[in-house]
Amino acid sequence: MATGNIPAFYALPGTRAWHDYLNLLHLPYTLWNLSNVVLGTVIAPIVHVDRLLGTLLAFFLAVGIASHALDELNGRPLGTKIPSVVLVSLAVVSLVGAMALGVVAGILETPWMFAFVAFGGFIVIAYNLGLWHDRFHNDFWLAFSWGAFPVLTAYWVNALRFDVAVVMLAVACFLLTLVQRTLSTPVRTIRRKALRVEGFIELANGERIILDSKSIIAVPERALLLLATATVVLAIGLLVFRLQSQ
Repeated sequence: MATGNIPAFYALPGTRAWHDYLNLLHLPYTLWNLSNVVLGTVIAPIVHVDRLLGTLLAFFLAVGIASHALDELNGRPLGTKIPSVVLVSLAVVSLVGAMALGVVAGILETPWMFAFVAFGGFIVIAYNLGLWHDRFHNDFWLAFSWGAFPVLTAYWVNALRFDVAVVMLAVACFLLTLVQRTLSTPVRTIRRKALRVEGFIELANGERIILDSKSIIAVPERALLLLATATVVLAIGLLVFRLQSQ
């Protein structure tokens, strides 16, 4: 990488093969995405544990594996040495598995699930491969598909309808994803593209604070880690509360 030792603050350094596969999961962000699934579930009138587990598995396959495998295939942002054929295989098998779970839910619960399956499969491919000149590779579609969509899907699986509460929660998760994007974009640029970062801040008392890549990315990366952790803890806490009160 250009100025950073690793391509992301959560990436494991080194050349061991299993490091590449673990890094591919983007664990803090995958857990954040799965937490959105839980948040959409816990505000439903009834929490169906079997449906929650199925939805979590589907999003882990679609986002945690398939989406990230395609993203790595499209430009190698993490710099892994995972063979392209393996990335393609991971993406295809995981995405098919996720969509199969959605189809089963559609057959057992409501045909409306097929619409969620179709959109989910489409956006994973369109966003991460930058189809149609990156028409879907932008902040709006990331925030909708990564933040709002899991909330809406999880709620529908459990409630089989929408209401004002889930729409508001989806909007909140959409906005939180935009926060994540706002913090992570300049950090990724510095870590992965910048050749040199230099400068200083001159204080009123004449003191100078030297700026370098580490000092610039430290604060937003700490905020990202705290946001991801807080969302996971919040989701777990609310899930425990709902399960105990049912």
